Parts: sequence; structure tokens; C-alpha cells
Amino acid sequence: MAVLLGTAIAVFGLDHLSKWLVTQHLALGEQWPSSGPVTIHLIHNRGAAFGLFPELQTVFLGVAAVVSLYILFAGPRFAQGLAAQITLGAILGGAVANAVDRFVQGYVVDFVDLQRWPVFNLADSCIVVGIVVAVFTLGTRQPAHGSTA
Repeated sequence: MAVLLGTAIAVFGLDHLSKWLVTQHLALGEQWPSSGPVTIHLIHNRGAAFGLFPELQTVFLGVAAVVSLYILFAGPRFAQGLAAQITLGAILGGAVANAVDRFVQGYVVDFVDLQRWPVFNLADSCIVVGIVVAVFTLGTRQPAHGSTA
């Protein structure tokens, strides 16, 4: 549980630090550099991933709360090993970071712009990568030692 919570706290802190740095140096809508394959482009996202469904803020907060509680209470059962704990911690930290933004500001600060992909942030990356890793690793069960399959 210590690794899971430590990872979540690190993701939360790094996400909010990166958002703070971007908002201190760029105006809303500003992009730096002005072109390139990867730019920093400050936007406010009131929706879910890719800005979808901005009118469902309360639903997004509810989903983040449910996911976070599930990870905290059921996650340790599934997070057997360092990689699993880090994976669940990354999802938890990202979910909580974006939920805090939605609750406090009414939007999430996004700024990583890959040009042909919607703008996102560190928390989004941790959630998506964490879910992909979890689907491919945590969902697979190893047969119990000594059992026959």
C-alpha cells in the first residue's frame, strides 16, 4: 500500500506542479513553441477526455471518486507486486489530480499538444498508461502453485 500511495502522491504533485508552471508562463490559448511536433498549448478542458461532454462535470467527479475508492479498498488485493502497485498508484494519482482541478476550478488544465491528438496533461497520461498496463497485466491470473489446468 505504501508504494501505491507514494506513486499516487508523486503523480498528483508532479501533475499540479506542471500545470502551475504552464499557467505561470503562458496565457490561455497560447502555444510554445509556435509550431513543432510537440508544443505546450494552455487550454481549459471542462469535459472528459478530448473535451467530450463538458456538461457532465458532476458525473466525472463521481466516477473519479468511485475509481479512487475502489483502488484504495480493492486495489491492494490485486496489486501483488511492485509494478501492480505503481500502476494502480498512477491511475489513482491521475484521477485525484484531475478531480481536484474539476472541483476547485471547474475545469482541468491541459497543455501537452502532439498536434494530431487532443491536448492532455500528466494526469491524463498516467491514467491512460495505467489502465492499459492494468488491462494487460492485472487482469491475467496465474494458476495457483501446484494446481492443474
